[in-house]
Amino acid sequence: MEAYALTDTGQVRECNQDYIHVSSDPVGGLENLLLVADGMGGHNAGDYASRFTVEELTDYVKLHRGGSPVELLRDGIERVNRRLYEKSVEYAALSGMGTTLVAATTRNNTLYVANIGDSRLYLFRDGCLRQITRDHSYVEELVARGAIKRDSEDYRQKKNIITRALGVMRQVQADFFEEPLFAGDLILMCSDGLSNMMEEEEMAAILGDGTALTYKAEKLAGRANERGGYDNISVVVADPQIREVKPC
Repeated sequence: MEAYALTDTGQVRECNQDYIHVSSDPVGGLENLLLVADGMGGHNAGDYASRFTVEELTDYVKLHRGGSPVELLRDGIERVNRRLYEKSVEYAALSGMGTTLVAATTRNNTLYVANIGDSRLYLFRDGCLRQITRDHSYVEELVARGAIKRDSEDYRQKKNIITRALGVMRQVQADFFEEPLFAGDLILMCSDGLSNMMEEEEMAAILGDGTALTYKAEKLAGRANERGGYDNISVVVADPQIREVKPC
């Protein structure tokens, strides 16, 4: 795997509450590990939550080599969530903190993804961008019930209200996804500082422009900043370097 990642404070926020981790090399029982967390909470609590989650989950994976990717991620996320929640109860300054998390790894030409919150993972294939994760947000629940439309004004106004995050409750449930990978596929992971500022068609055009991963990530973040950079921006672009060609 080849991967490049960056995180940017943006044009409005005073601090960056996003935190990322990218390893193309093995981490414990995983062949690689990609993480994006978007913290929430007053003062430094959001920053603490995202950093704690990424660092603690990485440490957990390093120490555990058995089990499937899903088992490793699930057990690690449950442990990290419990510890983060306990920190929020113990320290008043951290009360109410939480963070989103999207985690990804590959094994045997398969992509494994865990998601909590509204940070996203997309799969780019044959010029098209497809969102693999499902946002845990108030508006997405309304869309699922048919109460509002995804492109409505009500959706845009309330899309930042998330319904699931790490550290908010003693227990949290992550969603897991498995996707086969083929030659030419690219992985895009991001916080909502990117996805709220760009349409999928525009992101797909950048991913398919034939440039290096570094340029793709920098151009994506730069475009979000050009649009106002209203939130912290985190971008991970990865080439799983699969040799198997997608069947016709």
